[in-house]
Amino acid sequence: MNKNAIGIFDSGLGGLTILQALRRTLPHEDLIYFGDSANVPYGSKSKQTVTRFSLAIAHFLESQHVKMIIVACNTASALALPELRRQCRVPVLGVIEPGAQCAAQSTHNNKIAVLGTEATVKSNAYAKAIRKRLPQARITQQACPLFVPLVEENWAHAPATRLIAQTYLAPVLRSKADTLILGCTHYPVLKSVIAGIVGPRVKLVDSAETVAQATRCFLTQHHQAETAGRGKLTVYASDDPARFKRLAGCLLADRIGTVHLKKLNV
Repeated sequence: MNKNAIGIFDSGLGGLTILQALRRTLPHEDLIYFGDSANVPYGSKSKQTVTRFSLAIAHFLESQHVKMIIVACNTASALALPELRRQCRVPVLGVIEPGAQCAAQSTHNNKIAVLGTEATVKSNAYAKAIRKRLPQARITQQACPLFVPLVEENWAHAPATRLIAQTYLAPVLRSKADTLILGCTHYPVLKSVIAGIVGPRVKLVDSAETVAQATRCFLTQHHQAETAGRGKLTVYASDDPARFKRLAGCLLADRIGTVHLKKLNV
């Protein structure tokens, strides 16, 4: 089981931020990444649709004999995680619990803000997870529906992106939150833009780092961590693998190699 790969999936490119953190934190592990580029974004879709897509991807990853699955998508973690855990034969880790834990431990004034997709914000998944750990927390949530397409189009550093971010972040600044969760795996690509607006006194909780650490802890506790050799990476996209590879090269310092086409059976 130790030598089996870790499966990771997201609606598109955003989960590559988690993939990059996993490669740094767990360099010996084989990784299989699935980007559902045919159906991005998930954040404006219904719970039923997101769950259907997520289950199809998870079943494909299980067919590749993965030892665990990481849902590298906040929307899918918020909407589909219980059903994934019911139907999958391997452990499934979402991104919300590690992020909520980090935020609850980081805040000094108990004011926490969450940036997320419309579906993630509507689900209140972060608010519920934070209040389990910090009942007195005052939470501000802000949906940022334009952030995902901006990242997917490689417009992270365009002037328009900063203007849009300023609009989205205005309620966060008014809330006086000292901790801000980047509640979508696409958002770490915009970290420098967001940090420039909220300033150095606001701690940004990056889901990529928190999930990588949580994965390492899980594998260590269950004696499933690979400790030797260099892990290999296999990448699948559900549409236009050439474009996926090109944009991934723009977003990440790491090279992801060949991107294989795998259409979903949904």
